[in-house]
Amino acid sequence: MNLDRALAERVRRRLAADDEPATAARVASVLRAEAGLVGDVGLLRLLREAQSEFVGAGPLEPLLRDSATTDVLVNGPDEVWVDQGAGLRRADVRFPDDDAVRRLAQRLAAAAGRRLDDAQPWVDASLADGTRLHAVLPPVAVDATCLSLRVLRRRSFTLEELRAAGSLSSVAAALVQLIIRARLAFLVTGGTGSGKTTMLGSLLGLVDPAERLVLVEDAAELSPAHPHVVRLVARTSNVEGAGAVTLRDLVRQALRMRPDRLVVGEVRGAEVIELLTAMNTGHDGGCGTVHANSAAELPARLEALGALGGLDRAALHSQLGAAAQVCLHVVRAGGRRTLGEIGVIDRVGWRVRVLPAWCSAPAPPGRGAARLRQLLAGRGISDRDLAAAGLGPADRLSQPTTARHARSP
Repeated sequence: MNLDRALAERVRRRLAADDEPATAARVASVLRAEAGLVGDVGLLRLLREAQSEFVGAGPLEPLLRDSATTDVLVNGPDEVWVDQGAGLRRADVRFPDDDAVRRLAQRLAAAAGRRLDDAQPWVDASLADGTRLHAVLPPVAVDATCLSLRVLRRRSFTLEELRAAGSLSSVAAALVQLIIRARLAFLVTGGTGSGKTTMLGSLLGLVDPAERLVLVEDAAELSPAHPHVVRLVARTSNVEGAGAVTLRDLVRQALRMRPDRLVVGEVRGAEVIELLTAMNTGHDGGCGTVHANSAAELPARLEALGALGGLDRAALHSQLGAAAQVCLHVVRAGGRRTLGEIGVIDRVGWRVRVLPAWCSAPAPPGRGAARLRQLLAGRGISDRDLAAAGLGPADRLSQPTTARHARSP
């Protein structure tokens, strides 16, 4: 016996009529009442199908429970993809038809307090466990219902773990430790899925335990190994379109909470104005993440975000030049996420640029190395620690490459 549509609809109506959550036990109870006289074997089969239909993420649940999974993508009933750290691969998961995918998407959207139907054919929300949900219904999604789930593993990695995994070299690890110790303000840049949040969480674990961290996030992703953390998470509007709390709202609130370091998990819009303002009002060591294809493109990316809040180009550059000192750019290649570049935010007239100070590719120190050394030394970092991190005497860093190599043994 299979869970036919008539039986499934009766079970769905009973579950919807109750205020109780659709737990496995509740689904089993309703199914027994609606299925009538069914043998034990048939009942177990029906129960498995019903739990797949009504509980959790249905047939996607085993993929989401796997600790290695970062993304699950559904392009249709017969096309499910999963990323478990080595790039996308096709999963052995199938849905009966597109209606089943649509029902799952609508159920997950409802669980997040959002609406998903023909009048509102897409949704972008966070589930209770932090999983980020995105879904698009036909005919906007031309071929079939598309469902995207990004799994947020709230696990903090130490810097040593990242170094052992090859995410950053020993020299880079030494540099970022000095950047944190010197309380330089920094932004972590990179593309989608490049590991910006993981890198930021690891760096926050290096902050002095006596400092108070106030985190502002769109979704609760950061989980730094630090004893004094206050988390503020944005909230989307409900099905009636009310109750939204934006990152911009939260940044303003965070400034009144006596932060030693203000952290914005991901700067996506006009909240960049509040972040830069906060960094310019005595909150040393502030940080955040920004989507950018390279460190050099950071100013242009922030220009676009600042424009959303009415900040013109010259004002944005002025704010950025005074607010942040360092850019850490992470990249993803071949399934591995690495710190690819450390840059220094430098002013030239009214404009801001990012000078390379260190690069993962073998190369002499970039033009920003001397400037980074100057910034760190100005915050009390000793010559010995600077040399250990690859920032030797300032005169050698500022020499032309040929002269510097001529002196080398």
